[in-house]
Amino acid sequence: MASTGQPPSLKRRDVPLTREGDQLTITPLGAGNEVGRSCVYMSYKSKTVLFDCGIHPAYSGMAALPYFDEIDPSRIDVLLITHFHLDHAASLPYFLEKTTFRGRVFMTHATKAIYKLLLTDYVKVSKVSVEDMLFDEQDINLSMNKIEVIDFHQTVEVNGIKFWCYTAGHVLGAAMFMVDIAGVRVLYTGDYSREEDRHLRAAELPQFSPDICVIESTYGVQLHQPRHIREKRFTDVIHSTISQGGRVLIPAYALGRAQELLLILDEYWSNHPELHNIPIFYASPLAKKCMAVYQTYILSMNERIRNQFANSNPFKFKHISPLNSIEDFSDVGPSVVMASPGGLQSGLSRHLFDMWCSDKKNACVIPGYIIEGTLAKTIINEPKEVTLMNGLTAPLNMQVHYISFSAHADYAQTSTFLKELMPPNIILVHGGANEMGRLKQKLLTEFTDGNTKIFTPKNCQSVEMYFNSEKMAKTIGRLAEKTPDVGETVGGVLVKKGFTYQIMAPDDIHIFSQLSTANISQRITILFAGAFGVIKHRLEQIYESVESSTDEESGVPTLRVHDRVTVKQDSDKHISLHWTSDPISDMVSDSIVALVLNTSREIPMVVVESEAVKTEEENGKKAEKVIHALLVSLFGDVKLGENGKLIISVDGNVAHLDKESGDVESDNEGLKERVKTAFQRIRSAVKPIPLSAS
Repeated sequence: MASTGQPPSLKRRDVPLTREGDQLTITPLGAGNEVGRSCVYMSYKSKTVLFDCGIHPAYSGMAALPYFDEIDPSRIDVLLITHFHLDHAASLPYFLEKTTFRGRVFMTHATKAIYKLLLTDYVKVSKVSVEDMLFDEQDINLSMNKIEVIDFHQTVEVNGIKFWCYTAGHVLGAAMFMVDIAGVRVLYTGDYSREEDRHLRAAELPQFSPDICVIESTYGVQLHQPRHIREKRFTDVIHSTISQGGRVLIPAYALGRAQELLLILDEYWSNHPELHNIPIFYASPLAKKCMAVYQTYILSMNERIRNQFANSNPFKFKHISPLNSIEDFSDVGPSVVMASPGGLQSGLSRHLFDMWCSDKKNACVIPGYIIEGTLAKTIINEPKEVTLMNGLTAPLNMQVHYISFSAHADYAQTSTFLKELMPPNIILVHGGANEMGRLKQKLLTEFTDGNTKIFTPKNCQSVEMYFNSEKMAKTIGRLAEKTPDVGETVGGVLVKKGFTYQIMAPDDIHIFSQLSTANISQRITILFAGAFGVIKHRLEQIYESVESSTDEESGVPTLRVHDRVTVKQDSDKHISLHWTSDPISDMVSDSIVALVLNTSREIPMVVVESEAVKTEEENGKKAEKVIHALLVSLFGDVKLGENGKLIISVDGNVAHLDKESGDVESDNEGLKERVKTAFQRIRSAVKPIPLSAS
C-alpha cells in the first residue's frame, strides 16, 4: 500500500497511523524532479536515514542546499553518501558542522579520499561572497573526522539499521546502498552505470530484490550510442579541430569522467605520431593529487586497468601535462585542454571559454550530463552570443559538440536492471520532470502485471508505504538443540537487538549477545528474640519444603526454605536470610521477612505444638474442617453423606463431592463444574506451597 502526499514538515513524526501496518516514508529533499542537490530522507519504525547530501551547481549560497528545513537533523540516525560528486556530497560539511545532526555518516574509502580534495577546490574556485559561502576549509577538515568508511559488501548496523553497499560504476568509489530496517529492504542506487568503461567496473546487481528501489532517472528514455561510436566521434572532432589550427576545450569535473577521457586521449595520441607536437593539458589545481588518488585505488577498478597496471601505471600519461592555473598557460597554437568545472560556471574552464568562444576554428566538446541553469546547458542550444564573466557579451562562434560519456544509466540499463531486481515499489529521483515522466510511462508498459508501483515525487513530496511486520523470536544455543513438541513451552531469556528477537538460556547470554550475566547474593539480618522453632513452624504452614540443618562453618541452626532461601539463627536476638537473587527467590525471601516481623509481634500468643502431637492425621482433620467451612460459605447447604461424600444442595439441584479424589457427580452440569472448581481451589489454598511451584 502506498500513497504520495506533501506534508507541511517532516519534523513532526508523531502522527497516529490510520491504516494497518507500519508507515515507511521516503521524501526527496533534493533531486525530486530535478538533477542536482541529491538528498533523500527515509523514515521507518522511528529510524531515519538520509541518502546523499549534495548541492545544486546552478545555484549559490543557501539556495543551492537541499530542503533541510523540512527535517529535524538531530533525529537522523545515519547519513550515507554514494559518491564524491558535488551534487551528491558538497553540502555535507554544512550539514555536519552547521546543523543539529549528531548521527553517523558513512562513505567508501575512495569517496572519502576524493571528497576532501574536491570540496577544498570547490571552496577556492567558488566566486561567491563571504555571506553566501556555505562552509570553509576548516568545516571540511572537521567533517573529515566525523566520516566513517565502509567497504563494499561490509554489513554495518547502527541503532537497529543494517546497511551494506555494492559497486555502482559511475565514478571511483561510487556505491549503491541497501538498507534493512526490521526486514524491510530499500535500495538507493545513487548515480550508477551498468556499462564497464576503460577503468571502472559496471554496477553490481544485488543478489535479492528490495522492497523499494530508489533509482536515478537522469537520461529517462534516452539510449546511449555504442561506446566505440562515441569514442570515434570524440577523437574525430578533436583531430579535425587541431588540424585546422584550432583549440579544443573539454569542460569536465576534475574527477570522474575526466580520468576516462584522459585514458582515451592518451591512447589516441600514442597511435597518431603526427599529433605528438600538439599539447594536451589537464587543467585542474587537483591534477597531481587526483592522479595520486586514482593510482592508490587501482585495485578498485576493472580487470583491464589492473592488467595494464601490472606492466606500467596507466595514469602516468605520456602525452598529457598538468596545468595548475591560467597564468601558467601559454596560449600559442593548437592545443587540447581539459578543464574543470564541467558546467562552465567558473574556474579554469570558464576562463578558457571566455578566451576562445569567439573564434570559429575552436571547439568545445561537452562530454557529460549538463545540469539545468549552467552555461554549458545554454551553449548546447548554440545562442548567437554569450555573457562573459566580466559582464560583457561576446559572439559564440566556436563549434559546440555534445558527446556524452556520462556514466549514468540509460533506458536500456535502467529497464534491464529493474527487470532483474523486480522491486514491487520504484521511486524515481535525479531526473528532470519531463524525462522522469516519460520514463515512468515506459516502465509501466514493461511491468504489465500491475504489481509494480512507480512514483515520481517532487522535492518535499512524501511517498508513504505500509508494511506489516511480524515479530518472530528464534531460539539459539542450548535451547535450539532439541526441537520442542507441539504445545510444549520453551522458556528462556528474550534478547532484543535492533529488530531481531532471540530466546536463549541464561547461561548462553554471554556467548550469543553482548550482554554479560552475574549472580547477586543477597543477605538480610532481622531482629528476632523468639524461639527458632517458631519460625520453622510458621514456615511449614506456608511452604511444603522446609529442611532443618546446621551451618558447617558457624554451627548455628539453619532452615532451607523452598530450596532457595537459607534462614540462619545468628544469635539469640538475630536471624539472617541468604539467597541468590532471582524473581522467585526474591518473592520467597520477602514472604519470610514478612512472616518473621509478624511473628515478632505475636510471640506471647504463639504456642508451638510438639512434633509428637503434630501428626499427619491431625493436619488432615484441620484441613478438612477448613474445606467444609469454606464450601458452606460458598454453597450454603453442605452435609456429610453415608459414604463419606459431601452432599451439596443449591436451588433443588444436588451434587455429590468425593473429598479424596475431588470427583463430582451431578445431573446439573453447571453446578458440577462450580463445585469441582471451588473444591480444587480451596484444597490448594489450605495446603503448603509445594516445591514444584518454583
